Amino acid sequence: MAGGAREVLTLQLGHFAGFVGAHWWNQQDAALGRATDAKEPPGELCPDVLYRTGRTLHGQETYTPRLILMDLKGSLSSLKEEGGLYKDKQLDAAIAWQGKLTTHKEELYPKNPYLQDFLSAEGVLCSDGVWRVKSIPNDKGPPPLTTSTTPTPLIPTEGSIRVWSDFLRVHLHPRSICMIQKYNHDGEAGRLEAFGQGEGVLKEPKYQEELEDRLHFYVEECDYLQGFQILCDLHDGFSGVGAKAAEMLQDEYSGRGIITWGLLPGPYHRGEARRNIYRLLNTAFGLVHLTAHSSLVCPLSLDGSLGLRPGPPVNFPYLHYDATLPFHCSAILATALDTFTAPYRLCSSPVSMVQLADMLSFCGKKVVTAGATIPFPLAPGQSLPDSLMQLGGATPWTPLSACGDLSGTRCFAQSVVLRGIDRACHTSQLTPGTPPPSSLHACTTGEEVLAQYLQQQQPRVMSSSHLLLTPCRVVPPYPHLFSSCSPLGMVPDGSLKGAGLAFVSLHSSGEHPSVWGTVFLFVPAPGSGSLGRRPHQTRLAALGQLHGCWSGAR
Repeated sequence: MAGGAREVLTLQLGHFAGFVGAHWWNQQDAALGRATDAKEPPGELCPDVLYRTGRTLHGQETYTPRLILMDLKGSLSSLKEEGGLYKDKQLDAAIAWQGKLTTHKEELYPKNPYLQDFLSAEGVLCSDGVWRVKSIPNDKGPPPLTTSTTPTPLIPTEGSIRVWSDFLRVHLHPRSICMIQKYNHDGEAGRLEAFGQGEGVLKEPKYQEELEDRLHFYVEECDYLQGFQILCDLHDGFSGVGAKAAEMLQDEYSGRGIITWGLLPGPYHRGEARRNIYRLLNTAFGLVHLTAHSSLVCPLSLDGSLGLRPGPPVNFPYLHYDATLPFHCSAILATALDTFTAPYRLCSSPVSMVQLADMLSFCGKKVVTAGATIPFPLAPGQSLPDSLMQLGGATPWTPLSACGDLSGTRCFAQSVVLRGIDRACHTSQLTPGTPPPSSLHACTTGEEVLAQYLQQQQPRVMSSSHLLLTPCRVVPPYPHLFSSCSPLGMVPDGSLKGAGLAFVSLHSSGEHPSVWGTVFLFVPAPGSGSLGRRPHQTRLAALGQLHGCWSGAR
């Protein structure tokens, strides 16, 4: 493990969290591929924060996510529970029975056609179109080897995606996957539907001990563990699993940061009254209990509302997606999440998880909202000051926390990350002697431009900002959501007609497309119609009085 990596352990709880996590790890895998290319400069984000080194039974070095994921029986499809880096589990027990033996095998799930060309863990497609063995950062692992040119990778169709493992590009460590066998992923019976059921899972000695063993395995090898990030479903029983897991982490690893990202899929069907009530109650109890045991909690959804009345899905100009498909919704949330978490993954001058949580929390309020501009509206030939001034007084980000219209609220603190803009565009390139059209055009660095813009927009808000050169990398099987953009991610006509324009490209060539975007994370000020005081949130809090009967539901 690299010294001073400030490691983070990720817990991924639930099936939609699996969708978001699969896209998330695919993006980390794409960034690692660029890091091993000799033509690519060193990255600004430290991969050792999320990844760990290991060694297979054959002595080959590995570089796998520092991850524990939990899902239900039948959710893995063709993915093996022990992963693919190590040998399958062998039954070596002596058989004393001398009679006739009959073997019953469960039929294997058909492998997604995309996974037939699965080469991510063994190699990376470089910019010259040649597959090379992926070396581990910091010169760990085998040296690069050249092989023959590989055909363009397949992109799975939306209809072929059944579960998150159908498009996962990375190999997982055998201790990553923890299956809950007592509940089923498919079917109407034996489902994990209620918060209390999820809490009960981690009260059982079997699952509690299994989770503790995996936690100890990952934590004990860390040089400096800064904390845990939890990706947790809120709409089903995994909200209870997440709450109990956060409680375990708080009890055993006090002083470490625990940042929870509560995930909900896209708009639901109003006609399913029973499931909608379950969704509402699980979300309410999940937020209450996760807040009690986390340093910071942020709900993320492309739905417009957390209540019983569904709102329209989040709209991003130049971004075309189907809100009913988890494959699409999870890709957008993973892209935003990759930028939300950048402050505590930086190679230099990182903000720790505890520091980030302390800055954003106020008077014990630890639930924050998130917003994003995916991607940032920068037209060809524009500088960052030009783009920010063209936005005017309009709020540049789109809410991603399903908390309704926040235009009337006041912000207490915010963490802002802008990434992927070339250094040459950071400041205005005015002809000598030309008076600057605004104070932003007079700034000498991009960091100063961003900080001054935030100060002008919200002068009473405590802001922490980061300007990164590294874009968010997306490669197949990331869905085609940005077809209106040029290959370099530019808006063809250069117009600015909305809060966020497509500045992203995706194509199946040797060059990794990039996502240029900005994300904003902020906390409403007390007494300003904040998250805890909005009308529909007040109704959610009132439902907490039913916790006794709901937590006992089975």
